[in-house]
Amino acid sequence: MAKKKKKYVPKYYGLRIYIISTLLYFFLVMPILGILLLKYQPAISINNEEPVKLTDSLNLNLENINTTVDSLNPEKYNNGISELNYGTALPDSLKAKEDSIVITPTDTSSESRIYETAMVLFKLLLLSFLVGLAYNMPFKILFKKKRRDKPIPEKLNKYCKKFLNNTPLGNSIIIMAAYGIAIIYMIYKLIYRQGFEETFYTLYLQFTFISILAAILTVAFVYNWQKHRVQLKYIEYVFTEDELKRRVFKIKVGKIKNRLWVNSGMTTLFPLIIVIFYILLSSTKIAELGIESFSDDQVKILFGKYFELFKNIGNNQYSGLSYVNAFDNLLMNAGIFTGIFISLIYVIIFIRWTTMGIVHPVKELLKNMQLTGQGELNQYSIVRTNDEIGELTEGFNEMSEKLKDYILSISRINQANSRFVPRQFIEFLGKESIADINLGDQIQKEMTILFSDIRKFTSISEEMTPKENFDFLNNYLGHMEPVIRTNRGFIDKFMGDSIMALFSERPEDAINAAIEMRIKLTEFNHVISQFGKEPIDAGIGLHTGNLMLGIVGGEGRMDGTVISDSVNLASRLEGLTKIYGSSIILSEDTLIKLSDPGQYNYRFIDIVKVKGKKEAVYIFELLDGEPREIKELKMQTKTEFAKALQYYKNKEFKLALPIFEEVLKVNPKDQAAEIYSKRCNNFLKKGVPVNWDGIEIIQEK
Repeated sequence: MAKKKKKYVPKYYGLRIYIISTLLYFFLVMPILGILLLKYQPAISINNEEPVKLTDSLNLNLENINTTVDSLNPEKYNNGISELNYGTALPDSLKAKEDSIVITPTDTSSESRIYETAMVLFKLLLLSFLVGLAYNMPFKILFKKKRRDKPIPEKLNKYCKKFLNNTPLGNSIIIMAAYGIAIIYMIYKLIYRQGFEETFYTLYLQFTFISILAAILTVAFVYNWQKHRVQLKYIEYVFTEDELKRRVFKIKVGKIKNRLWVNSGMTTLFPLIIVIFYILLSSTKIAELGIESFSDDQVKILFGKYFELFKNIGNNQYSGLSYVNAFDNLLMNAGIFTGIFISLIYVIIFIRWTTMGIVHPVKELLKNMQLTGQGELNQYSIVRTNDEIGELTEGFNEMSEKLKDYILSISRINQANSRFVPRQFIEFLGKESIADINLGDQIQKEMTILFSDIRKFTSISEEMTPKENFDFLNNYLGHMEPVIRTNRGFIDKFMGDSIMALFSERPEDAINAAIEMRIKLTEFNHVISQFGKEPIDAGIGLHTGNLMLGIVGGEGRMDGTVISDSVNLASRLEGLTKIYGSSIILSEDTLIKLSDPGQYNYRFIDIVKVKGKKEAVYIFELLDGEPREIKELKMQTKTEFAKALQYYKNKEFKLALPIFEEVLKVNPKDQAAEIYSKRCNNFLKKGVPVNWDGIEIIQEK
């Protein structure tokens, strides 16, 4: 028999989930941060240059502005000038001061704010890694011990069983705390504008927004990954079989549609928001150009092939529209590609988790349903989810338990019925169960009938109370019934101290059973002798013939029975054992049906007509059923007995008598020889009846 393969215990993931989720966070954020820095690079460059005269900065031509600083809104300079219109002449009041007005570079502390934020986030994530490692360490230890087949402390097992289902939420809270504190820090900086120049404020605001989206996606990633592993990988190694048959989740029952809505949002809505953010990030308001009147060439550049629709419309009609310049278009395409790529990663991962979370429990459930249908009633499915599939699995387990109990109950009932109506009896009638039996079902079949009866049981029972009688009989029958069953026979009836058994395959089975029953009787006598009881004796009669098995009775009460003259003859043969002092007597019909009669020791003892039988029957004594010393003596005198019996049948009583007397000298307990000796003396004294043919008529039952 092949050795059952040991089930692999999975590794417990803790820190790995934190690291991978953090990498995904930076994969979401860093491309956008890079795009934002590129987008605002012109403004950053201007702010970091040496001080220049105001008139020099105002002499920048429109073409350079359109190609390099489209998104720049040069407002709120620190010299008090709030708004400048490129392409217009400098007012006279400013020309006089052009040598004294300069643009001072912005304080570089704005750039340090991003660095400070990154360091805060890094420290918080590092702290969350350490907290998460400590939080998940008991579970890692448990699974490591299980993989190595090491003993598990009871406290550790209880802890893991109590908190395993909380690990998705627990890990999500730990990682969410790090991102949450960092975002609160960023929002605080935005609210109080500490050290921010306007351009950096806009960049920082947009970076904060995308960080919030990325944090939500990252936390959801941690929660769903851990939940996926807990439900499909871990719970069967922490909870017991009985616990897994029901939902071990303490949270409110969920629904599949809610899971699908959440997963759809994580895989489509949030990535879509990121893509939309890229598009908005790449657009520039036409009004930000600061041009009061656009030439036809400028309008044509802005609207392209739609120029004809807008050329006759005033500037104030389309100043609220936005456009995307060439560089922003590159940034937008790169951003959209990044967003789609990230969305694809999330789609693949979340769809895999969702399908496995639905398909795996369903396939497991279907497999166990098939095994249960095939009769393997010990099957159960692990309740892995807290939704409708979990309810279905739990319902299957409850149904399976009830079905198992019901089938076991039916089996016990069938076993009980088989004690009253033997299984072989039902099979002979061509039925699969007792429920298929109908009144009048019958079949004719050749069988060997065995009848056994305790001798002088009436006098024995008179010395016992009713309870003692029942106990005595049950003890005796308990010794005999297994012998009949192991020799491919079945008991048709118990009639007080009598047993009627049927053997359908071979007469040898009945003879073997009879011999073993005599051996068991010796053992039984040895047992009862220890309780001060006298030993008992029993005779066995065997006959082979046709009989009818069928169902008799009425609709309210039916019974299986055997109807045949062969049954009566077997009963009469058992009665002859008392007359001839034999342990086992079998008919000629049984003897001639044996495949090898020589394997048994027997002797012919008479030709009889039993009561209720018109035809004479040749009967034989089976010596193998006698006690050892009696058997040896009968075997020793077998030849002489047969010779004397032949003289007797030929009416040569003078020749038969001395031989029978000689046999009795050797074996005084040979009751058959004693009977024939008496018969010979009787015939010699009284003479032989005229119609005597050597057949003995037995009137006793």
